Amino acid sequence: MTVHQPQADPARRKRLLIIIGLVFLAAGIAWTVHWYLHGRSHASTDDAYVAGNLIRVTPRIGGTVAAVLADDTEQVKQGQVLVRLDDSDARLALDKAEADLGETVRRIGQSFAGRNQQTANLAVKRHKLDQAEADLARRERAVSVQAVSKEEAEHARAARDQAKSELDLARAQLAASDAEVAGTSVATHPAVKQAEARLREAWLALNRCAIRAPADGQIAKRSVQIGQQVAPGAPLMAIVPMTQLWVEANYKEDQLDGMAIGQPVQLVSDLYGNDFTFHGTVTGLSAGTGSVFSLLPAQNASGNWIKIVQRLPVRIALDPRELAGHPLRVGLSMKVEVETGAAGKAENLPPTRYETPMEDAQGADALIRTILQANRARQG
Repeated sequence: MTVHQPQADPARRKRLLIIIGLVFLAAGIAWTVHWYLHGRSHASTDDAYVAGNLIRVTPRIGGTVAAVLADDTEQVKQGQVLVRLDDSDARLALDKAEADLGETVRRIGQSFAGRNQQTANLAVKRHKLDQAEADLARRERAVSVQAVSKEEAEHARAARDQAKSELDLARAQLAASDAEVAGTSVATHPAVKQAEARLREAWLALNRCAIRAPADGQIAKRSVQIGQQVAPGAPLMAIVPMTQLWVEANYKEDQLDGMAIGQPVQLVSDLYGNDFTFHGTVTGLSAGTGSVFSLLPAQNASGNWIKIVQRLPVRIALDPRELAGHPLRVGLSMKVEVETGAAGKAENLPPTRYETPMEDAQGADALIRTILQANRARQG
């Protein structure tokens, strides 16, 4: 029994091949048009990740942890107390500094009073010398007419010499007092200033027992525990400012032609998908590839060298308003597309500023003024 195979229709096969060819041709034309209109002026990569500042919270003085007031994932505000150290020793040091300042003010006030006494004593000694010289002159005239004995004149001369020595001593004592307080007041005396500095130092040490958040953000990597003895500079936790985020896109070296600071960028996060597109700006290109700054840089001077296309980190700033509406997290993946055909406008980039308020000594200054007023004696 013979089975006949159906013969393929050559015309149909030809039409099918033509349709397939036209499809591929249309696809090629579409890709070419897309590349010409869009692709050649845009550089994209999915090797991009969200980055941000990692602010380490560290104590400025050593001590024992008395309280931990923030934990991982918690949102904190700038100035909020995160950790409290035992402040017993700091309070005692501040009390001692207050007492030392009061004692110093009184002692220097006494020095000013002593200088006034030396000034008055100098005037007394000068008057005494004048009187002794007058007595000696009278005795010498009386001796010339034999009205008094020479012995009495000698006694008058000895009294004059003693008065002169006492005047010289008074001058030296006044000079010593002047050397201690001249050109200053109680408030500006160096000893008082030193005592004030010690009080400010004690006041700051007491305030630093409360460790505060340097910026708004989210707590991460908390390691501090109650009762722990911490040293200055020891990391206790970290704060990630969620409004200070950027993207580091790792572009291949053959994609960097035409890329410049200030060019606009469109970004899509895997967190939100295609439902939301972030807009950013190129703020800088790294000074070198990741392999250059690695702990063990690659050594290519070997016989088995293989060329590997390198990637260069490109920093991209995000719009703070978009971040507020669609928060991101450090380390999230991003798809980035830089409009390399646009002109870069580096002059329009905002300057980078990271600041945090530091302790001031206004409270200590008010305390110092109170102590000065309470202990300062009236100067004559």
